[in-house]
Amino acid sequence: MSNHNASFPALRMRRTRASGWSRALFAENHLRPSDLIWPLFVTEGSNIEEPIASLPGVSRWSVDAIVGCARQARDAGIACIALFPNTQADRRSDDGREALNPDNLMCRAIRAIKDSVPDIGILTDVALDPYTAHGQDGLVDGEGYILNDETIDILVGQSLNQAAAGADIIAPSDMMDGRVGIIRAALEANGHQNVQIMAYAAKYASAFYGPFRDAVSSRGLLKGDKKTYQMDPANAEEALREVALDISEGADSVMVKPGLPYLDIIRAVKERFTIPVFAYQVSGEYAMIEAAAAVGAGERDALVLETLLAFKRAGCTGILSYHALHAARLIA
Repeated sequence: MSNHNASFPALRMRRTRASGWSRALFAENHLRPSDLIWPLFVTEGSNIEEPIASLPGVSRWSVDAIVGCARQARDAGIACIALFPNTQADRRSDDGREALNPDNLMCRAIRAIKDSVPDIGILTDVALDPYTAHGQDGLVDGEGYILNDETIDILVGQSLNQAAAGADIIAPSDMMDGRVGIIRAALEANGHQNVQIMAYAAKYASAFYGPFRDAVSSRGLLKGDKKTYQMDPANAEEALREVALDISEGADSVMVKPGLPYLDIIRAVKERFTIPVFAYQVSGEYAMIEAAAAVGAGERDALVLETLLAFKRAGCTGILSYHALHAARLIA
């Protein structure tokens, strides 16, 4: 029997945690299927599901098969999917001109999904790394430096190409200076006023992107690194400057990438700006969860839900995650 007097403690913090209904009632943040965006990789061929070794449980899908993925996402309550192309080697070039082809892999996938699953949103990546022979996100000069303004000219054409195919959200991930404003002006001038821009505003030069580069077949092509245009992981104030610029140029929402290692950036952006903030739980983060679950270091479902909820707690409007379909089914 406790010897504490009747007045101890005046407030017991455990009181509201004592039962499931009470924990649900007092929960400060909630994760819903509509908070999730599911990234999908599209590849050439027919009736293809091609597993990606470094991303267990994730595959590349042919255009016809990716329509089925979009239907699964919609049925699970996911509002939007994100598409990334695995461009064939013979269609890659130093200038990434395949990005401008109206019948490229990305555009065919967009049209096929819109024809069959018109009520799901489609977010499309705008950058040249899936199309360049050197694996960089932009055009490269003779000394290996990524050319900013010349790259933007191609990104504008790529954005218009995807918008014409039916993309709902253009997501420039290239990190060139000034590209959001120029893309926004081009979309307006070409009748795409309702196409959104989700700017990869704070995209860091991260060690967590490796499996993604496998998925789009750019890892083996990449010469050098991307540190001259992606952000230094040491910097936080710089991220706020990047976000402010993208907002001023017309971004409808902004993204922080990667996710869990940059929760402080998400929180800082949310507190500083009145704009929807998204996070990309990137391929390396996904792979770590899968690796932990595979060796019994953690329970997969619990790890997935806890990490996704962390993004909501930090201030995210939504999250791009390879676990999106699995998580949506868990919380439905």
